[in-house]
Amino acid sequence: MTVLADRFDNTYAALPPRFYEKLPPTQVQTPALVQLNASVAELLDLDIDWLRSPDGVAMCAGNYVPDGAEPLAMAYSGHQFGGWAPQLGDGRAILLGELQGTDGHRYDLQLKGAGRTPFSRGGDGRAWIGPVMREYIVSEAMATLGIPTTRALAAVTTGEQVLREGFVPGAVLTRIARSHIRVGTFEFFAARQDTEALKQLADYVIQRFYPDCAGQDEPYVSLLQSVLEKQAALVAAWQWVGFIHGVMNTDNMNVSGETIDYGPCAFMDEYQAGKTFSSIDFRGRYAYSNQPRAAQWNLAVLAQCLLPLIQNEDADASADAVAEEAAIEKAQTVIDGFPQIYQAEFVRGMRCKLGIEKEQEDDLLLGSELLELMETGKADFTLTYYRLYQIARATVSAEADEAASDGRRNWLQLFAEDQPAIEWLERWHRRIAENTFEKRITDNNWLETMRLSNPAIIPRNHNIENAINEAVNNNSYKAFDELLQACSQPFATTDDDNDTRKRLMLPPQPEEEVTMTFCGT
Repeated sequence: MTVLADRFDNTYAALPPRFYEKLPPTQVQTPALVQLNASVAELLDLDIDWLRSPDGVAMCAGNYVPDGAEPLAMAYSGHQFGGWAPQLGDGRAILLGELQGTDGHRYDLQLKGAGRTPFSRGGDGRAWIGPVMREYIVSEAMATLGIPTTRALAAVTTGEQVLREGFVPGAVLTRIARSHIRVGTFEFFAARQDTEALKQLADYVIQRFYPDCAGQDEPYVSLLQSVLEKQAALVAAWQWVGFIHGVMNTDNMNVSGETIDYGPCAFMDEYQAGKTFSSIDFRGRYAYSNQPRAAQWNLAVLAQCLLPLIQNEDADASADAVAEEAAIEKAQTVIDGFPQIYQAEFVRGMRCKLGIEKEQEDDLLLGSELLELMETGKADFTLTYYRLYQIARATVSAEADEAASDGRRNWLQLFAEDQPAIEWLERWHRRIAENTFEKRITDNNWLETMRLSNPAIIPRNHNIENAINEAVNNNSYKAFDELLQACSQPFATTDDDNDTRKRLMLPPQPEEEVTMTFCGT
């Protein structure tokens, strides 16, 4: 049996009591394992057989707290859709403690759906199987796509019913993250003018995630800059897989740079810049095209929280007013740099997706024209780029003419009108003709980069809903298992002709389309 007592090293629990509320998870009736993630177990150096045992399943359900764990619910505030919420916190999640991963990083081990906490705000503190499955599938898909994310260790049912619109099966998700510290955590203390706690939190984040900032003349300015760069890269990565978070509130923005809290999230099918899925995003605040602006807004909130610390860094300021003005100017300079940093990340990702080996000034124009063409032509986001990769691969293959012709025909079928797509494709062909072609396919770095930038498989919304419906209505997890397996190999493989993969690649038929997603609380 894995001995966890010697593994926990709970640094967040060592912070002052006002950072959290310590309490155990609420026990459940009859926990049963639905899914266990062997790759995350390996990352945490946990015995997979023990995790499958009654004790392991009990831990994942909250019925067993290992020695060394210090269960707690974290305190935080937040801006939700721009509106201030002074008291949020973990209303249905319990952080068991921290484990060292085999990759050298420290990971939080958290139970989501573990029962009421002092932050539940009248809620039941529980999760049901649908949102647990959605987060499990999407977070693991994001991980295989190379996007920083929380990850799922296990999903268990509780043997209890949860009341939402009706009674549905209860469940608990065991997830890991580099941290669960959010912009809203900083807001919690800034709103209370608790500068001492604010400094303790900032110093903790620097020590745990951004140690290079500690040696800077202005460590808190450097911290803001570091978090901003992480977020710019993260959101650019979201954009290039067609991901829409749905609730980019400040309490859902993790300062360690991971995607966190998969509620009403979804991947686009047909490309629409203004696309939303969230049932509560009435005005499209977090629509696909608004996600970069939302990230900058959240970062500006973080900057405001850090102002007292930045102000205290300025030893040369002769008066409070002067120091405050200088601090605002420094923070504003960092925030004003977001668009340029984001744009650089966005263009870098675009070149990878289009298979462009050498930079040119008009690359952004070429990529933007394709997005406009996709929107007017009602093309599927994922298949447009995946089939473009297939054309590129055929271009350097031994059967280039025939394969390229087939690939071209398949690509054009995605668009409502042929001629504009044909004209763009000719411009793109001229552009990649400048790439290096003398090597074999396996040695073409630009082609491999293109393959690993354009997934064949994403967890499409209708496939997730199908898996959830099968679980709820038929107590079957076959569709869940198939989708997880397919998402574990998202990029082109020799097995793309497999019937299951071919089916999961396809966008929904009109009657299958899912246009709205929900938080699950």
